Order: sequence, then structure tokens, then C-alpha cells
Amino acid sequence: MSITNKVGFPLAILVAATSCTPSEPGTPADAIYVNANVVTMNQAQPRAAAIAIKDGQILAVGTRREVEAYRVGATTVTDLEGKTVTPGFIDGHGHLSGLGVAQVAANLNPPPDGKVDSIAALQQSLRDWMSTSTIPEKHGVIFGFGYDDSQLAEHRHPTRDELDAVSTDLPVYVLHQSGHLGSANSKALEIAGLDAATPDPAGGVIRRRPGSQEPNGVLEEAAHFGALGKIVFVHLGPEQALATTKAGLDAYASFGYTTAQDGGTTPALVAGYVAAAEQHALTIDVVSYVYINTIRPTDTFMQGPYFGRQYNNGYRIAGVKLNLDGSPQGKTAWLTQPYFEAPPGKDSSYRGYPAFENEQVVAFLEQAFGNDWQVMAHVNGDAALDQYLNSLAEVNTRIPISERRTVAIHAQTARADQLDRLKELGVMPSFFAAHTFYWGDWHRDSVLGPERAANISPTVWARERDMIFTTHHDAPIILPNAMRVLWATVNRTTRSGLVLGPDQCVDPETGLKALTIWAAWQYGEEDTKGSVEAGKLADLVVLSDDPLTTDRAKIADIKVLRTIKSGKEVYRSDDER
Repeated sequence: MSITNKVGFPLAILVAATSCTPSEPGTPADAIYVNANVVTMNQAQPRAAAIAIKDGQILAVGTRREVEAYRVGATTVTDLEGKTVTPGFIDGHGHLSGLGVAQVAANLNPPPDGKVDSIAALQQSLRDWMSTSTIPEKHGVIFGFGYDDSQLAEHRHPTRDELDAVSTDLPVYVLHQSGHLGSANSKALEIAGLDAATPDPAGGVIRRRPGSQEPNGVLEEAAHFGALGKIVFVHLGPEQALATTKAGLDAYASFGYTTAQDGGTTPALVAGYVAAAEQHALTIDVVSYVYINTIRPTDTFMQGPYFGRQYNNGYRIAGVKLNLDGSPQGKTAWLTQPYFEAPPGKDSSYRGYPAFENEQVVAFLEQAFGNDWQVMAHVNGDAALDQYLNSLAEVNTRIPISERRTVAIHAQTARADQLDRLKELGVMPSFFAAHTFYWGDWHRDSVLGPERAANISPTVWARERDMIFTTHHDAPIILPNAMRVLWATVNRTTRSGLVLGPDQCVDPETGLKALTIWAAWQYGEEDTKGSVEAGKLADLVVLSDDPLTTDRAKIADIKVLRTIKSGKEVYRSDDER
């Protein structure tokens, strides 16, 4: 970590990592994997055929003959029959808690992750879920996740009246796929205390019925998040929280992730994760970033045993999260130029809006850096990114930030000049590259227009500046499907088959680095994770095909067959049983 290049990124992860050496031959291995196609992500040894594991760490990587020197009578030997092994995937940004909740909610996603393509289909999905889930009867709430107005036949959000058609007795709340908006029925609005006399909260909007101040059910940003807690999360106690955490962990592991992120943890969620860790219930590593605006002076967890660089029973708090704007597909992200098509009720000059004033952002950053908390900020719109960069530059005059591994989450509409500033300040972008598939057509035709849409998630601009980056899925916004993230990063193909910004396509090796060794660096864990080499944790994933040699158009079809965390198998597909 002491050797850095001019952008503050360690050269050790851009070239070979050489700090780890294999154990002496004769050391007994717990397990050996042979006949494998190992993609190590270690430039000193890019490929190998076998791996030896001891006490959750990698003993040796090499040929079968070299690795079998560690075999004794009790060693388990697994023949992978030529299948590909890569480092376990590391979550550049996601919301484990949200994914867990989404796993137990009604699935309102459009294809390919669900079936909801109209408001009628959304209503039916809620009714179907009500007939099978115990939550409505046990907790008195109906909720679903994942509807996308850009994919609904009506091209709009469901209203309170349409949700009243599902139930008028119980509160009904449905979350937009972006996670930044939602819609409530009349009962839910009543519970949340929202009516015609309720003003819009700072950083949020209560959408109204035409010609009236009466809420139409659709809530944006701060209005949405406040209602969500009162309508849905109030019902999720410790027992349900543990169940949803397990569901989220299982989903992550099924897609090859060995490190998950909860990128927006509240104090209550911290308590839940600590309880899960103390019960040894975390099957993969979990890294939390706590919403800085939720930390109270009396809270002690930012100085406790779970805060810092070391995991405690699989959990650690790494730093803080700062949300500076909203969602581009939901048209709440804060842009410098107007939206290509304004949302209903807005004029042609509409550019979205910030979550906080400049003075608040500077104060949050000073608080974070003053306490040595790593910072990641949600900045979808380029105006939000300007605010972040300007605030960081101001704080940098008082507290140096270059070595803090500060992160710009999403950075989807980052301009070329902003990449220069990110590099200058040593801020790492984490791109939501899968937007090119899920919302690429919507961005081109409605949100940003052709020119700006072609350069969303500008991965090539970052590489042209010798910057490293991570990519992510932002689960539960989309499933934590690492192979679809990789496919989207290298192909940038939209739902309609258009290649959105071909000049921003990177090669598969670069895309895989963003999911492994570069992601390890984002967390300050490059000495223990991110590549398959001796001395690192045995965090591995077994794939049906090699993502570096497969036809790049077919990368999304690659299957995760096994996920191995610290030498222990935490997922095996039915094809491998």
C-alpha cells in the first residue's frame, strides 16, 4: 500500500502481487482442487491447474504435480474436470439488507428477472404473493419490490387507486426497481401520515393528483424513504431480519460472491448484523457502510469491535455512506443539463435535485475524515458528482484525503473532466455498468438522450487515465448476478440489442478485475482477497466456462457451479450435486 502511482492507486494491483509465498511442500492440505482452469488474477502467475487449501487459506497454486506435494491421507481431493476457477467475486456496491427484503417480497421485476410488464400484472403478482406468503397475515402489510415504469405497458407508476384495488384493509407499498421511489395505497398513506396538507420533505417529493394537493400514491426520495420505514420496516423484527439476511446471503453466494456489501446501513441494521455475526450466521463476509446522517452522538458502533479493517465473525463496518442524489431511471438524479424528457408535472428545464445542501455535505465529509471513516457517496447525476468533488476539494485543504480510498458510487453520468478530477483527488469510481442493459434504451430515448447515454458508466475514460474502478449490481436494484454485470461491462448491449456507447466497452479481463482484485483494493483487502495466490483467503468460485475466452456475447450465460468461502463450500448448483 506504500507504493502508489500518480492517482493514488497502488501499483501492486496493476502489476504482479508478490508478497505471498507458498508454504513448504509437505504441509498437509485440508483440500486440493485439481484438473482446474484457474484464472488467478495474479499477473505473476495468470493461469494454474490446481489449488491447495489449509485452514481457509491458499497453500499453493500451480500444476497438479506441484500442488499434490501438499496431499496427505486426510486431504480431500476434488477433480474439477477442466472447469474454470476464479477468485470469489467482491461486491463493489450493493445492499445486502435490501436484497434480503426483496427475496421475501412480491417479485415485481420486469423480464428477465421477473414477469411484471403492466400494472395489471403488478396487481396480480401482489395477489399471488398474498396467497402464499405469511407476511400479510402475520405482519399486516403487503409489499413488493422491483416494478419499473420504463418497462410497464403504461410507462408510468401505479397509483394509490390501483393499489387500493389490491387491498383497502391492509397497507400496500410497492418499491420501484431503482429503490428511490415507491407507491402506496390509501391505507399506507394514512399510516405514513401523508395527506393534502403534508408538505414535500427536504430532498423528496410527494406526487399529487392532477389539480389537487391530494397525494396520488407515488413518493420520491426522502418522502419514499420516510414512508418505507413506517409502512414496511416497522414490521420486520429481529426474527424476520435474520431470515431476510440469510436469504440475501444465499442469493449472493449463488452468484459467486464471497464478500457482500450493505452500502447504506442504519443503526438498527448494524445491531442486526452484529447479532447475526455473534450467532455465526454470516456465511460470506459482509462489509457495512453506515448512512452518516443516521449516526447519533450516543452511538458507539463506529468505535466498537466491529468497526475497522478486520472482520469479526464475518462482519465489519468499513465506513460511511452519503446519498447525494437519486435515480436516473426514476428521473430524480441531479444533472447539470435537463432531462431529455421531463417527468410528469415538470417543465423542460427540470434537472432533478440534490439530497443535501453544499454546507451539509462538507460537514459530513469533515466528520467522516476526522474520524478516519472511509467514505462512499452515491452520485448518479453529474451535478451531484460536482457537489461531491467540490466538497472533497474543500475538505482536502484541511484534511488530506488522497490515501483514504474514497469512492464515488455509480458515477453514471460522469463527464470526462470529472474523471480528471476523480484522478486528481484519488477517488475511485464504482460504476453501475449493468444500466446499459436494464435501462440503456430508456436513458437514450427518455432520460439523457443519445449523446449522454452513450457515455454512461465511462469505464474506458477511466482506463485511459490509468484509473482502476469497480463494477456493481446495486442489489436489490438488480440481482447480484456477477456474470451479467461482467457481460454488460464488456458488451454494453441494451434490451433492444443496441450497443450503447461502443467506445466505452472494455475487455473481459478488465471487467473481471473490477469484480475481484480491484474490488479488494476498494476495501483495503488486496493483501487477503481478489486473486488466487498463496497466503490469501481461499475465496473461490467455480464457473461452467472461462469468462476470458468465452464469446463475450455469451458471458451472461456462464453458470456459477460452486462458491467457496475461506475453503468452505457455501453454494453448489444442482448441476454439481
